[in-house]
Amino acid sequence: MPEKILLQADYFLTWDENLKLYSRAEMVIENSLITYLGPRLERPEKNFKRVINEKNSLVIPGFINTHTHAAMSLFRGYADDLALMDWLQNKIWPAEAKLKKEDIYWGTLLSIAEMIRGGTTCFADMYFHMEEAARACIESGIRASLAQGLVGMEKTKGEQGLRQSRDLVRNWHNKGEGRITIMLGPHAPYTCPPEYLQEVGELAGELSVPIHIHLAETRYEVEESCRKYGKTPVELVNETGLPAHNLLAAHCVHLSAKDIEILAAKNIAVAHNPGSNLKLGSGLAPVADLLQKEVLVSLGTDSAASNNNLDLLEEMRLATLLQKGLQEDPAVIPAEIAFKMATIDGARALFLPGETGTLKEGAKADLALLKLKQPHCYPLYSLAAHLVYSAGAGDVDLVMVDGRVLMEKGRLLTIDEEKILHEASQRAQRLTGN
Repeated sequence: MPEKILLQADYFLTWDENLKLYSRAEMVIENSLITYLGPRLERPEKNFKRVINEKNSLVIPGFINTHTHAAMSLFRGYADDLALMDWLQNKIWPAEAKLKKEDIYWGTLLSIAEMIRGGTTCFADMYFHMEEAARACIESGIRASLAQGLVGMEKTKGEQGLRQSRDLVRNWHNKGEGRITIMLGPHAPYTCPPEYLQEVGELAGELSVPIHIHLAETRYEVEESCRKYGKTPVELVNETGLPAHNLLAAHCVHLSAKDIEILAAKNIAVAHNPGSNLKLGSGLAPVADLLQKEVLVSLGTDSAASNNNLDLLEEMRLATLLQKGLQEDPAVIPAEIAFKMATIDGARALFLPGETGTLKEGAKADLALLKLKQPHCYPLYSLAAHLVYSAGAGDVDLVMVDGRVLMEKGRLLTIDEEKILHEASQRAQRLTGN
């Protein structure tokens, strides 16, 4: 007989085809799925393995972070206030050269702990030694879409990366009861020449997996692409055939009108990373223009080395406020659209099944519960507005993935937080000397 949980709360807020709010409602969870969401009914408690009744609470779909480099949390605060290429070439890449497989495992766990605490239930990751990241995801219970970072400047390393990606798909795709999915991860057009990107596309077609790439992140990247190839990064990637496969493009800050038309026509999903783009001085992505052209836009944090946190609540707030200021229009990207970008559109951007990223019957029980009885959340006028403009990661009180409680009352239940903090400190010292 399935294990059943009854979850009762003051409010349930979700996106399906539109924004839905349930007041004084309840949810029934059987194993990994939601089997009921609606008005409270008279139910004998003995029919449930557990009854959770939280007053002054809001339940939402878990946030979906569509662009991270999770293990880079080991470099948080190490290389601040630098432009992207200076940051990469002079600080990050030399430190990354010292990384060991075990560092990836512990750095990923550090990020997972932070993300769970902030209500994130799923993330997309691109980095090295991704089998170690997969191991961390399996142990913690979080959902993830993982990609081995690929660089094609050297033939030997490029071919090795493709072999590693093939192994990652074979060994980890749909593992952990389906919580782990795999993408291919060509780093960017400036580290992956066109002929290598074509190879990546061929492999994606053979393995039937999506592709995750950095695209048009800085003005310098666009200028160099135009100088070298006579095309913008978006135009270049389009000509390689990558959009023929499910394609997720991170950043997309510097776009021409033609670039936006290509993104829309080829159904390329965008992972918008406002916090990282601001901190690295990369610029402001034209999100309002993308949405106007019906480009699918989701939210990411990028790494904790460039953000410096993994807080999707903060990214929602930045995503809407920046566009309001940029467009000089307070109606641009209202709170409910930012919420949509962080939940159901995140699931769509990762090409996850339709039962992820929303709360409805038949959906995966991936959710977060926030405590509302806080000065910064009163009075309770608009729950969507409070969530985007007022709430903080510290308000998250319970997190569930696949019907399994990962955090409750501020305590992580599946991973040893103290050990993670100890290991992260020791390994960061070895990597950076600080």
